[in-house]
Amino acid sequence: METLLTQLSPVAMALMTSGILCAAAMRAFTGFGFALMAVPLLSLFLLPTDAVVLVALLTLSTSLVTYRAWWGRFGLRDGLPMVGGSIVGTGVGVTFLTQLSLAQFQLWIGLIVIFLCLVLSRYKPQSHVGGPRIAAGTGTLSGLMNGAFAIPGPPVIIYAMACIPEPANSRGFLMAFFMMSSLISLTTFTVSGLVTTTPFRLLMLALPSMLVGDRLGTWLFLRIGGQAYRPVALAVSLGVGLAITVKALFAMGFTA
Repeated sequence: METLLTQLSPVAMALMTSGILCAAAMRAFTGFGFALMAVPLLSLFLLPTDAVVLVALLTLSTSLVTYRAWWGRFGLRDGLPMVGGSIVGTGVGVTFLTQLSLAQFQLWIGLIVIFLCLVLSRYKPQSHVGGPRIAAGTGTLSGLMNGAFAIPGPPVIIYAMACIPEPANSRGFLMAFFMMSSLISLTTFTVSGLVTTTPFRLLMLALPSMLVGDRLGTWLFLRIGGQAYRPVALAVSLGVGLAITVKALFAMGFTA
């Protein structure tokens, strides 16, 4: 930990905590977006494995503390098959995490975020058209991304946007799923030997910012409802995706 703190300047620490606060506010406002924003940011300062474990720890901790804000807004008919698929997918996806360089890790994250934004820009909430089979397939795809990148969101967000019309219910469904997804990923990372003490120590520094951001995002959601969450989430996520993709391309020497 002393080595890590020595390597991280005060400016870097401030950027990390500020970014976590903003990402937490995004999560509390929309039901998603924390990993999309936090993983790219943290991967600029930490090893990929430490970044994804810290994000999972923050998601799980905050979800347990604030469960009353979203509990009861989701059903088990599609939720359980989705969690089951996620368990299978995460076990497969985690194998890819150990085979990626830092630049490759960042590039995949950036491209995934950009793709998510483009897809969601074409989707509008409609009547429920999902089901257990579609939910299980969505969970499996989410698990693959969760294990490889600690970003389980894209498939599940698309599912929620297409199948759950009510913003509060969609938000609650996503929060519940991502809490379970973080628990699954932490278990898988631990079994795979990818967990170190660094994320747990950084958790003590990052959790206050996470909780403040969560309170801010919840207040915004209650104040202006679910009407503004789509354009806000898409705009911020697209900016993050573009920034991290450009940085990864520079690092990999793909630019002139």
